[in-house]
Amino acid sequence: MSYFAHLWLFFVLVFGVVLLPGMDMAYVLGSSLTGGLRNGFAAVLGLVAGAACHVTMGTLGIGLLLKLYPAAFNLLLIGGALYIVWIGWSIFKHATTFNLKPDEMRRTAWASFRRGIVINLTNPNAYLFTLAVYPQFFRPEYGPIVAQALAMWTIIAVTQVAVYGSVVLAAHGVRRWLASNPDSGIMIGRGVGIMLMLAAVFTAAKSLKV
Repeated sequence: MSYFAHLWLFFVLVFGVVLLPGMDMAYVLGSSLTGGLRNGFAAVLGLVAGAACHVTMGTLGIGLLLKLYPAAFNLLLIGGALYIVWIGWSIFKHATTFNLKPDEMRRTAWASFRRGIVINLTNPNAYLFTLAVYPQFFRPEYGPIVAQALAMWTIIAVTQVAVYGSVVLAAHGVRRWLASNPDSGIMIGRGVGIMLMLAAVFTAAKSLKV
C-alpha cells in the first residue's frame, strides 16, 4: 500500500468518527446556538487543540500507559462524563427565551475554546480511537514517526474543521430563526442540554464495557 492510500484510509476512519453525533458535536452545536459564529468556531478550535493533545499522547506512548492501567482509564472516562453532564445540565437549567442572553450566551470565545479542549480530552471515544486505531497507522517504512504523527493530526484537524464548521454554520442559520421566535430558545436550549447529557452517559457506558 502506498503512503497516499495509507493516509486516505486513515481519513476515511477519522471522517466516520467525527461525523458520528457525540459529545464534541453536541458541544459545538450548543456553543453556536448560544454564542453565535465566534463562540462556535472557538469551540471547534478547542476540539482541534484537544485532538493535537491526543495525537501527542498516542505518539509518546501515554495511551499505552492508560491501556496497561485500565483503572486510571476508567476514572478518566467517568470524570469526563460527569463534567459533560454538568455542562449539559447547566445549559438545560438556564435555557430561556433567546433574547434574554443568559450566562451561557455571554461566554467569551476564549472560554468556549478552553472548554472545547477539556471536552475533547475527556471524550471516551477520542481515547478509544487513540488506543485502538491511531497506533495501527504508524509504519517504519513511511519515515520518521513525528512526521507521520503531524500528517495524521493534519487530517484530523481538517476533518474536524470541515464537519464541525458545517455544524456551526447550520446552527447560525437556526439562530436567525430563533431571533424571530424568541420563545423557541427554551426548547432549543433544553434539547441541546439533554443531548449533551445523553451523549456523555452513552459514550461513557459504552466505553466502560469494552
